[in-house]
Amino acid sequence: MPSRRIAVAPDTRPGMYEAMCRAVTAGGGTVVDNAEAEGLIWADPAMVEAFPDLVADARRLEWIQLPYAGIEPFAHHLDERWTWTCGKGVYAPAVAETVLALMLAGQKNLHGYARESSWSGPVGRTLSGSRITILGGGGITEHLIPLLAPFGCDITVVRRSSEPFEGADRTVTTSRLHELLPRTDVLVLALALTDETAGIIGGPELAALPDHAWLVNVARGGHVVTDDLVDALAAGAIGGAALDVTDPEPLPAGHPLWSAPNCLITPHIANTPEMGLALLEPFVAENVRRFCSGEELLAPVDVALGY
Repeated sequence: MPSRRIAVAPDTRPGMYEAMCRAVTAGGGTVVDNAEAEGLIWADPAMVEAFPDLVADARRLEWIQLPYAGIEPFAHHLDERWTWTCGKGVYAPAVAETVLALMLAGQKNLHGYARESSWSGPVGRTLSGSRITILGGGGITEHLIPLLAPFGCDITVVRRSSEPFEGADRTVTTSRLHELLPRTDVLVLALALTDETAGIIGGPELAALPDHAWLVNVARGGHVVTDDLVDALAAGAIGGAALDVTDPEPLPAGHPLWSAPNCLITPHIANTPEMGLALLEPFVAENVRRFCSGEELLAPVDVALGY
């Protein structure tokens, strides 16, 4: 298998940079400077602003590997001159575990009990037999459905295509979301953030949910109209919200969501750096191997769709 020349940049996050260099070598590639590179492994998600300068001299560049599934920070850089891949599906097992944990915490009122300073009365529902609506048909949903199997939930997947999703009781398009909401006990957001999905859950959608329903968001904060969620929680229009992502993010100190008794917030930790690098390194190594051998790459980005 011929070796291909691959740059790893930027080098501003040493641990990630070193892991990605190891991945290139493990996959049969050769780590080179940007100007010589045929492929580029992006090694610091926080340094998007460095992208134009780093690719300016990369005249041989064919392929760019981004580290995360959510690529919206790079959306304005997407260019059909190059093949793009992302981390779609890489972190899905860890994120799916978090979804299940947040579901159970909400149903069992763990957030409420954690705030108590004295013995309190029984509050909570069972997850068993619940009606679960999942927005998004990607890797998180693929890993979440088997985790829900012991609970005998009725699962509906909502996505762009109505092609059956393995393990779901039904799969429908987003045009049918509103008819599903009144029959939803837990609404899970696990979809990409695009212009079409921004604000997909606002006042009308929250009002359509039963007053015991929980919203679980592990996708992006921008999927939810935050002010509408604050109002719905305050009015008791829904049972509660479990949020690993918020808008704005980080959520400022003193924001009403922090003090809402029916809101559980985790600081975007469904996939931590410690979890993520261990999952990303072998994934990138496999894509490097495929790039070197001319095979189809994993997790391609659709430049037209933006994810």
